[in-house]
Amino acid sequence: MARPRETNKEESPKVKISKDSIKEAMVIFRYLRPYNNVFIPGLVFIGLSSGTTMAFPFLLKKLIDSAHGDLTGRFAFAPGTIALIMIAVLAVQMVFSFLRIYLFTYVGEHTVADMRTDIYRHMIIMPMDFFAQRRVGELSSRITADVSQIQDAVTSVFAEILRGILVLIIGIGMIMYINIKMTLLMLSVVPVIIVIALVFGKFIRKLSRQAQDQLAESGTIVQETLQGISNVKAFSNEWYEIKRYTKSINDVVKLAISNGRFRGIFVSFMLFSVFGAIVLVVWYGAGLMQQGHLSFGDLTAFVVYTAFVGGTMAGFAELYSQLQKTLGATQRVRELLKETSENVEIAAVELQDKFRLHGNVSLENIGFSYPSRKEIEVIKDVSIEARSGQQIAIVGPSGAGKSTLASLLLRFYEPDKGRILFDGKEASSIPLTQLRKQMALVPQDILLFGGTILENIAYGKPGADLEDIHAAARKANAHDFIMGFPEGYETIVGERGVKLSGGQRQRVAIARAILKDPVILLLDEATSSLDSESESLVQEALQNLMKNRTSFVIAHRLSTIRNADVIVVLEDGKVKESGTHQELITIEEGLYRNLNKLQLFDA
Repeated sequence: MARPRETNKEESPKVKISKDSIKEAMVIFRYLRPYNNVFIPGLVFIGLSSGTTMAFPFLLKKLIDSAHGDLTGRFAFAPGTIALIMIAVLAVQMVFSFLRIYLFTYVGEHTVADMRTDIYRHMIIMPMDFFAQRRVGELSSRITADVSQIQDAVTSVFAEILRGILVLIIGIGMIMYINIKMTLLMLSVVPVIIVIALVFGKFIRKLSRQAQDQLAESGTIVQETLQGISNVKAFSNEWYEIKRYTKSINDVVKLAISNGRFRGIFVSFMLFSVFGAIVLVVWYGAGLMQQGHLSFGDLTAFVVYTAFVGGTMAGFAELYSQLQKTLGATQRVRELLKETSENVEIAAVELQDKFRLHGNVSLENIGFSYPSRKEIEVIKDVSIEARSGQQIAIVGPSGAGKSTLASLLLRFYEPDKGRILFDGKEASSIPLTQLRKQMALVPQDILLFGGTILENIAYGKPGADLEDIHAAARKANAHDFIMGFPEGYETIVGERGVKLSGGQRQRVAIARAILKDPVILLLDEATSSLDSESESLVQEALQNLMKNRTSFVIAHRLSTIRNADVIVVLEDGKVKESGTHQELITIEEGLYRNLNKLQLFDA
C-alpha cells in the first residue's frame, strides 16, 4: 500500500541567499534592537576571543624558539616567562569566550521569546478563513521549528560566522607573515581538499536525509497501525502489517549501510588528504629550516595556523547551510506576520455602554461563499428577523448552511451580499471584541481545554469569583456530577475534555456560556449526539441558558425546538419556509413537515 513519504517536519527549508532573502531576514534585527546594550558587547567579545585564540600559536612559536635559543628582539623572554604569558592569555581567552557565549545566549533567548509572543499574538487574532486553509501542525511549526532555527542563528550562527571571518583574516595574515612561500603552497592545496570535502559532504548529507525519511516512514507505519489496531485485528492483517514494517526497516538498513560505506570512504580520504597536506607543508618547511630560512617555532606556528584556517574554511560550509535554513525560517515567519489580522482587542477590555446590545438581530438578503470556494454560494438571499428574547430555530438538511449562519453572526466571516444588523446598527460599526463579548456559542463538538473543570467554566468570564462559577454550574445541571469527582472543580478534564462524557462536556460548556451572561446565544446542534438521559439534563440546562436571551438554535432533533418563536427552514442555502411549529406542520408537502415525519418514523 503506497503512502506519501513523511519528511522531517522540524527541519526548516533552505532558501537561496539573495538580496531579497537577506532583506526578509532583517526582521530578526527588529527584535535584537531592544538588546543592543548586550548584543554589541557580545560582538566585541567575539573579536577579543578570536584575537586571544589566534595569539596562542604565535606565543607557542616564541616559546619553542626561546627553548632553542633562536629568540631575539623585544620578545626575547625566558621560556618560563613566555609560558606564564601563554597561561595568562588562555585565562583571558576563557573569560572572553564565556562572556561571548553568555551574552549571545541572553540576547538569543530574549529575542526568540519576543518573537514567539508576537507570532502567537498575531496568529490568535487571525480571521477564521486563515485557520480553515492551514493545518495546525503547519502553524505550530512556525512558532516552534522556525523560531528555534532563528534562535540558533542569533545565539551561535552569527557569532560563528563573525568569529570565522576574524580567524581567517588573522590566520592567513600570520602565515603570510611567517613565510610567504609556504603560505602559497598551503593555499594551493587546502582549498582543493575543502572543495572536494564539500561536494562529498553534500552527497553524504543527501544519503543521510534519505535514511531519515525512510525511518520516518517506518515510524508512520507503527503510528497508523497502533491507532487503527482494532481494524488490523478485525481484518486479521497482523501478518500484513508485520511484513510492511519489516520491508520498511530493511530499506532503512540498506540506506544506512550505503551511507556508512560512503562515509567511511569520505573519512578515509579526509584523513589522508589532511595529513598528506601537513606532511607536504612540513616537508617543505623542513627544507627551509635546513637552509636557515625558517625556525622550528615558525614551522610549528605555521602548522597550527594552517589547521585553524583549514578548519574554519571547512566549517563555513555548515554555517552557510545553517544560514540558508535561517533565511527560510525568517521568510516563513515574515509571511505569517504580513497576514491581515482581525481588528480585535488583545488586552482585557470592559463592555462599553454605547455598544451594549438589547438582542434585536436582522439578517437582510445575506449571500455568502467561503473564500476558499468562491464558486459555491453557501448562503443565498437569506433574511431573518429576531427580536430581543426570541428563540429562532434554524433547521434543514445537512449542507443547507445552518452552521454558516452562526459563523456569520459571530463575524467569523463577512457576508458577500446583504447586511447584518444588531439593534439596527450595522455589524461592521460595532468593534469585534465588543460584539463577541455579548455573544456565546455552544457547539455540537465541545472543546474543553486540558486544565481543570473550574478553569474551563471560568473561561467564559476570566476573573469570575467562585460563587458565580458554582451558580453557573448549578444552572447548567453540572454541579452535582462535578462534586461527585474526588477533586471536585479541580478535576483535570484531559486533552479536549476526554475524561468527561459527552453530556458532561456539554454541561460544562453551557455553564461557561451562562457565566458569560451573553445577550445573544448560538446553539449549534448542542444535543444531537447525546443519549436520552444526558439530552434531558442538557436540554433543561439549555432552557435555563436561553431565558431572556435572543437565541439562535441550530437543531437536528426537531422535537427540541417545537416551542421556538420562529423556525427557519433552510435548503441549499435558501429560506424554504419560516414560521412556528404549528404553522409549518400544516404546509402540505412542506420540507419541515417531511423532516418531522421522518424523525417520528425513525423514533
